[in-house]
Amino acid sequence: MWGTLCLCTMSPERNGLRRRTVLTALGVAGAGSLVGSASASDATEDDSDGDRSVGDGETDSAESNDVSSSFVSRGTDRIEKLFESHLEQGLHPGAQLAVYHEGELVVDLAGGTTGADGEGVTTDSRFLLFSCTKPYAAACVHQLADRGTLDFDDRLVEHWPTFAEEGTQKAEVTIRQMLSHQAGMPAVAVDEEYDSWNDPDALAAGIEEADLDFSPGETAEYHTLSFGWLVGELVRQVTGQQIDEYAREEIFDPLEMCRTSIGIPKEEPNDVATLVGFEPYDGSDSDPSIGSTTEEVAALFNEESVLRAVVPGANGIGPARELARFYACYLNGGEFDGTRLFDSETTEEAAAVQVEVPPGSGEPVSSGQRYGLGFQLGGALPDRYGIGVPSTTYGHAGLGSSISWADPESGIAFAYVTNGIRDDYEHNARIAAMGETVRNELA
Repeated sequence: MWGTLCLCTMSPERNGLRRRTVLTALGVAGAGSLVGSASASDATEDDSDGDRSVGDGETDSAESNDVSSSFVSRGTDRIEKLFESHLEQGLHPGAQLAVYHEGELVVDLAGGTTGADGEGVTTDSRFLLFSCTKPYAAACVHQLADRGTLDFDDRLVEHWPTFAEEGTQKAEVTIRQMLSHQAGMPAVAVDEEYDSWNDPDALAAGIEEADLDFSPGETAEYHTLSFGWLVGELVRQVTGQQIDEYAREEIFDPLEMCRTSIGIPKEEPNDVATLVGFEPYDGSDSDPSIGSTTEEVAALFNEESVLRAVVPGANGIGPARELARFYACYLNGGEFDGTRLFDSETTEEAAAVQVEVPPGSGEPVSSGQRYGLGFQLGGALPDRYGIGVPSTTYGHAGLGSSISWADPESGIAFAYVTNGIRDDYEHNARIAAMGETVRNELA
């Protein structure tokens, strides 16, 4: 499906049109023939820039020793070749790729650097996950629903009385609508009040003061940051804990996701890979869904104060291996390696379609999207999860940089994280190509 185009022959100095042509090929074809055109012996053997591990367990990270060797003959060498070609072409400074298949870690790759002049990436390096954080936040609500503490069809005001005045449309917003971007609050003033991002009282007050942009349930429009403010305060109202604390104690620690958190905890050093924003290949303006240049976004989220804030919709950090493990738990009905977080009925409801936005309607970032309860579902246009993927696939993309998903039909849990922010067109091509390759070679 890729034809004979080979990324590794393209020089970074080629003109913008040629490079956009490369990315077009990435987005409309499969990886089998591209990566298959080079033998496994062609793969880079110099590990000075970071770990390179696929199936053989040969990595500096002790945890990667559980990677199975049973899939190497079925094509993980091709996955590694594509992973390295993305680095060689400068699509991002550094990256990690982790894949679980039927509950077993079968791919665990790391390469490149933690910034433009950073250290080598290892499989334990932590990356900023942007909106791949949203399912982590949603999982806290899934668990509270599973335990009977709340119900998805409860109104927010039943658990957060000051959210809205009774008798108003805002008071009718349900938890289900909140999790599926139907709450009517896609953007609020505190989204740009960066000094408030680590002040839960100020964030709650900002949400309480905000008006609706549309009636609850009328449509779905992506709640870029407000999703996190809403979910985070609901968790605090119900449990008395900030969502970063609850997520660590009830989600991350039980799954042994010891390198994952929402924001950098106070007691931990800032070792998060530095973000690098890239100009679009063709020199056009950045995608309007980003709202500013990739360089500006990178600069903001590289700031220490932002990294240490609690932004449940955008500043989760951690390695790809742990992100993929999270989805492996959902694929296994809420249980992983003897630890159960939810019942299977809860995971199935969370991954079920709640709303579909027709292509060409609403804001660009939501046009053609299908939403579950905190997840973006497969079958959207364009589909970032691959080419013709099952509509039952669920997960989330992170702004211009990363992607994570679970595919119940193939039993694959996938996480591809990078520190290079690109506009949506280029990002979608990169991540769809990697997803398609993994499916072709492992499913």
